[in-house]
Order: sequence, then structure tokens, then C-alpha cells
Amino acid sequence: MSSSRRTFLTGAGAAGVGIAVAGALPSLAQAHPGRPHTPGKTGHVPFPPLVDDPDGILALAEGFSYTIVTRTGVTRLDKGQGLTPADHDGMAVFDAGHGRYTLIQNHELDPGAEFGVPHVKGTVYDPGAVNAGGCTVIRTDRAGRNLGEFVALSGTVANCAGGPTPWGTWLSCEETEDRAGDDWEEDGRTGTFQKDHGYVFEVWADGSADPKPIKALGRYSHEALAIDKDRTKIYLSEDADEPNGLFYRWTAPRGVKLGPGVLTRLAPNAGTLAAMQIIMDDGSVLPDVAYLTSAQLGRPFKVRWIEVPDRDARTTPVREQFTDGQVTRGRKFEGVWGTDEGVYVVNSYAWDEGDLPADAAPHDGMVWFYNYQDETIQLVTYFPHQTQSEEGTAVKYTDLTFDGPDNVTVTPWGSLVLAEDGSGASHVLSTVPGGPTYAIARNQLNDSEFCGPVFSADGKVLFVNMQDPGLTLAITGPWEKYLG
Repeated sequence: MSSSRRTFLTGAGAAGVGIAVAGALPSLAQAHPGRPHTPGKTGHVPFPPLVDDPDGILALAEGFSYTIVTRTGVTRLDKGQGLTPADHDGMAVFDAGHGRYTLIQNHELDPGAEFGVPHVKGTVYDPGAVNAGGCTVIRTDRAGRNLGEFVALSGTVANCAGGPTPWGTWLSCEETEDRAGDDWEEDGRTGTFQKDHGYVFEVWADGSADPKPIKALGRYSHEALAIDKDRTKIYLSEDADEPNGLFYRWTAPRGVKLGPGVLTRLAPNAGTLAAMQIIMDDGSVLPDVAYLTSAQLGRPFKVRWIEVPDRDARTTPVREQFTDGQVTRGRKFEGVWGTDEGVYVVNSYAWDEGDLPADAAPHDGMVWFYNYQDETIQLVTYFPHQTQSEEGTAVKYTDLTFDGPDNVTVTPWGSLVLAEDGSGASHVLSTVPGGPTYAIARNQLNDSEFCGPVFSADGKVLFVNMQDPGLTLAITGPWEKYLG
């Protein structure tokens, strides 16, 4: 491993470090919608080394344990709806009282999947998207017991991430741009889309989903989103390339405050959808976030927003409606999570020749924070790219290296938790403000990514998904000791 890599670890499965600077991470005013933030400690206790799991599934530190809540093709849906669908992805958790929780979970599936989300009456958006993506609602408790699961949204495609709302619903994002009339084929199964895709849908914890796209938020390869504290703006990421994707802000019409059912009642052109421009010292627009490196950690850049001409992308994909120099692009804009003060957004990586504009710097992950009041954005965590050998082949990634941060959440104590989707072993990571990045869990089963990490509001349980073979895991232990 090159000495230019992020760090060396001490002890099996211990900690790696994303480059950060003391004081650069902004303070967090709110970790969960409707829940006041508990101020973090001035220091931190290093997360202990991870210990191999005798069952070969999830490596955790001493004192921590996990329970499998759902498993694709094994656990059963309620009311004879079938078996748990595959490809668990983004997720939200809501307190159901008496030590119980309700999870709303995405399934990132294209049509024709073996364990697709079944069409259930009242939940279907596109009848042509058979055995595709959607959402299920899971009931569980602090022990991780499966208390039931059912379909809340079906007939959608590639439901990747999304975001919880302050009023207790989940906004599920389609990461696709499929059009009505397009044919699909998977393992001998065929069909035709009857409706356009690439939208956001609202899903309710009681399963009363309204399978109606929120067209005001645009049609593109959505990844994740967060609603601001005033409930008048939504920040959204786009996971796309050729050209690279954008970071967006949707502003509600004057006098409209978001709440239960408001989004699905909006007109398709309601409000303003705009793309981010990061402004440099000379007044120019930063073409791509990959031009910035660890040298810019903690430095605030002014942000402006430029309106999207055609948010429904009737003839041209949204990101292609801007010329170079008009917007700031990024390869794989991924996880988004909001606080009272601002919103975090993750760039997973950019290192292939096709990912990068000329003269940009390869990287293996960035975490940004946009400040609502100052309208500035700053780089708060940076993962340098894995160095290359003289033969030009990448040095092998190991259990001791981190890369490819994807989904992000803020813990009840103000630290960040990231899900890895990179090369080699996959981890769940904790980034301590002003300090290092630690592995808090490792996939010991295969090289599948982790998805949708989210803490219960009481801080007792970290729920996270292992996308393949499709596991929802409830992890308990002394979280506050190490993440507080």
C-alpha cells in the first residue's frame, strides 16, 4: 500500500482516515427530522477493531451485535404478497412507539427481476414495469425481530435512495431515465414501459402510498434528497455520467410550505428547479468538483443556482441542457442528508478517464456541506485516489482501505455515517468531525455494497442494508460511546 493512501490501520479491521481538518466539519443542529441535536463531545473515543463474524456475514467490534431483519427470497411479505424483494437500498426509520420502529425501504431493481417488488393493488405506478423496483415497509424492534413487511410502492424502476420528510414519510427516487414505449428484457422476461420514469414518489409508513410521480422535482437519474428546515426547499443529487451529474435545489412556489400530501398535489411545473454553480475567486463557475482536492478542505465557496429549462426532459436529459461552464458537475453525486444548518452531499468517486474533465484530480470520494444561510459549500472529507503501480494496474484494495462513499446519514450525536460502495471489502464508516474515518462494520460475506444506513432517533439501533444477497441488518451496541 502506498504511503500516499489515506492511512495505515492499527489492529485488524480498525480505522482508516479520510483527510479532514480540525474544525472544518460544520456543527450539526439536527440529526433527525423533528429531533433536536445533542451536542457532540469535544473529543472522541477511537472505534475499536472489528472482529470476524463466526457466521461469516458481518464483522463488528466487541460489544456490538446484529440481527437479520429481512432476507431476499427468504422472509415473507404480509397478506400472501410473496417473498422479500431483492436489492435493498435507501431507507428511512420512524419511531412506532414502545420500542418499535417502522422502516421504509427502497429496492433498486429493473423490470424482470427474480425477486422483484410484486404489483399490489393500490401501489402500482407503471403496470408495464413488472417485477421491478419499489418500496416495502418493515416493522421491527430494538432486537431486530421481523414483525412484518408489505409492499407500499410498486411498478417503479431502480429505486435507489431518497430522503425522509419531517412529517414522517419517505421520498423514493428512481435512478433511471426510461421512457414510455421503451422495451425491456431480463432473463428471458420481456415487457414495455407504459409510463415515463426518473421521478420521485412519496411513500407513507402505513403503506398508503400514492403512486403518483412528483414531476415538479424533475425527471432524471435521481439518487437522494433532503428537505430544508423551513420546508420550502429540497436538495437533490443526480448519479449520472456522459456528461456527469448535477446537484439541484427545488424551491417551492411563494406561500407554499411542504407538508403531508403537498408534493403530490403540485403542478408539474410548480416551483423552481435549479442546478448548482460553485463560484471561484475570479467569478467563473467550477466545471466539475473533481478539480478540487484536499488542499481545499474546509474552504467555503459561494454557490449560485441556475434554473433548469425543461425539468421533465422531454427531448434532452436535464444535465445535457447546460453547456460546459454553466454548472458544476460531479461523477456520482450520491448520498444527501440535511440538518438545520445545511445539507451534506457525497461524491462517490472519479478516477476513470471517462469520469474526469481535463486536468482534474482523480479521487475516491468527497463529502461536501452546503450552508443554507451563507449559501456556500465546503469540502469536509476527502479520499485520495488509490495510487497506481509502475505497470499501470491499480494496487489491490484490501480490508484496510476505504473508498467509494455512497449513502450518508447524520447520527443523533452529530457525526456522519457513510456506506461504502467501492473496490475490495465494503464497510460502514464513521467520520468524526475534525478527525479520522473509522470502520464500524465490514461485509464479511461478499463484496456487495452497504446501503441506506440510518439510526433510530433514540440512538439504540443502526439499521443498514447489504444489497446482495439482500439483507436488512439491525446493529446494536454502545454507539454513543464511540460516535458521540
